[in-house]
Amino acid sequence: MINETSAGIVLFKRINESKIHFLLLHYPTGHWDFVKGKTEAGETNIQTALRETTEETGITDVSFVDGFEEWIKYRFSYLGEPVYKKVVFFLAETHTDKIELSDEHIDYLWLEYKDALKKTTYENAKRVLRRAHALLLDAKRL
Repeated sequence: MINETSAGIVLFKRINESKIHFLLLHYPTGHWDFVKGKTEAGETNIQTALRETTEETGITDVSFVDGFEEWIKYRFSYLGEPVYKKVVFFLAETHTDKIELSDEHIDYLWLEYKDALKKTTYENAKRVLRRAHALLLDAKRL
């Protein structure tokens, strides 16, 4: 079995005092999810999340929200080999509107929370988004 670790960011931008949008990426396999990618040798999870954000979206202005680190775990098969994957997500704000998609994705959307929750494909990602939104509400950032 292959063991993989990835890191990503639930990225949001402020529209006004009470409204934010979350970034979702459309993956070629058809699902909608957050920025994420494999951790490279010698990288911390934060470094991976920042690198992947820049590579996949062109976004470099990222401000992390303290107190948010959510892990998901899942299994899948790659070329007939079972893979056990762990992904850590951080929560961060950006002021960038323009996205420069890498060839790893076919589209992107900035969506309000309820629409993002509907669009997000996997239940584990929906859970991460719910927790991110709850933290922003609790911290009175919305």
